[in-house]
Amino acid sequence: MNNIFREYDIRGIYEKELNEKTTKLIGYFLGLHVKKSGGVVALGYDARSHSPMLCEYLTSGFNKAGCTVLNMGLVATPVNYFANYNEFDGVTPNASVMITGSHNPSEYNGFKITIDKKPFFGEDIYALGREIIANLDFQVEDNVACKTINAKDRYIDFLVKEFEHLKGFDKSFVYDCGNGVAGVVAPQIFERLGFTCKALFVEPDGTFPNHHPDPTVEKNLVDIKKELEGEFEYGFAYDGDADRIAFLTKKNNVKGDIMAILFSEAMDNPTVVGEVKCSQVMYDTINEYGKAYMYKTGHSNLKVKIAEVNADFAAEVSGHLFFNDRYFGYDDAIYATLRMIELINNGLHVDKRIAQLPKVYSTEEIKVETTDEEKFVLIDRVKELLKNPPNDFPYIKEIIDVDGVRVIFDEGWGLVRASNTTPVLVTRFESTCNEKAKEYEEKLNALIIKAKTL
Repeated sequence: MNNIFREYDIRGIYEKELNEKTTKLIGYFLGLHVKKSGGVVALGYDARSHSPMLCEYLTSGFNKAGCTVLNMGLVATPVNYFANYNEFDGVTPNASVMITGSHNPSEYNGFKITIDKKPFFGEDIYALGREIIANLDFQVEDNVACKTINAKDRYIDFLVKEFEHLKGFDKSFVYDCGNGVAGVVAPQIFERLGFTCKALFVEPDGTFPNHHPDPTVEKNLVDIKKELEGEFEYGFAYDGDADRIAFLTKKNNVKGDIMAILFSEAMDNPTVVGEVKCSQVMYDTINEYGKAYMYKTGHSNLKVKIAEVNADFAAEVSGHLFFNDRYFGYDDAIYATLRMIELINNGLHVDKRIAQLPKVYSTEEIKVETTDEEKFVLIDRVKELLKNPPNDFPYIKEIIDVDGVRVIFDEGWGLVRASNTTPVLVTRFESTCNEKAKEYEEKLNALIIKAKTL
């Protein structure tokens, strides 16, 4: 059971790890935390076939803890977050749980937790896990009593009102919901704003019959790229729970760190938080007109850092985009779509601006298979090896260890970090010279291989 309690959320395989017993216990012991600050929790779920059942199990646990349960049904994760900022028939939730496996295969599910508008993560989740494991004999009876709320329509109305100035937008675009829950909100919003657009795979289906709902993987973008060969100028693709976005033009697949530049340039003196995988181009460019902070990867980590430094915006390369400027500071792929359309409507020529940025050669995320038990040990070993690197190792200018290890070289950088959600090391490399990027990759990979032998 320990493995389901992750850094950012709770995640596991339905029935094997997330079953009736464990989910009821999660609801009960989490409910004790929720009870301390109000005792009202809003639940929503994604399109997976087992999500409604997990919702019932959680509801029983929360009821056992004495909480009031608000059920919003099938929604996108941003709608779940949005519920924390709204009153429903005189009741305002002080917590929410989104039941979602995000972009994981269909047998997975999980819980993204917010309490007092803050992510419940890290040590709080680990401590919750220890408490549950110590009380496996505790019994939670069935009790699915709840109050149904319509957070989805409230969210749709809010975004339509916020972006009503975009009515008449004259560019065409295509968007791919990937059979995830973006399909329950995006079509209505875009239709009410009068956009000229085409939808792909809108119908929510937790078996994901057309492609896996992870837009960071190039093969999942085949359909939308084909559409961009025709009349459409822009493309947007979403992950399974609609908190991550991919943005494409006819020429570019615009990653989250580059989108951060585009968005921040339209802000006055912006403060922006990025993660350790973000391009140095992002940090250098934003620091010319604002302030950019480098922080840990992970949606929960970035939300906390946004609040700490009162940032306007935060970004992950993977497409988690967080607007604290005119919004609530959480990751919302539908809201990010509308902000990008707003930039284009205001005259931004996306491809032209990207062409003006310094040219760098970057790898995609390269994953090194390991185990959950070994991955953090390997990072510590790599750090030790970097203190006395081989003679042929590139000159090290600086080491940043805010999350794993980011090694700054003369002409670029390399990153090795442990994934908090899967049993892999994640590496990424960047340089102003393609050959140097390959050299950094080769030399750091050699250290990882050596670390595995120690």
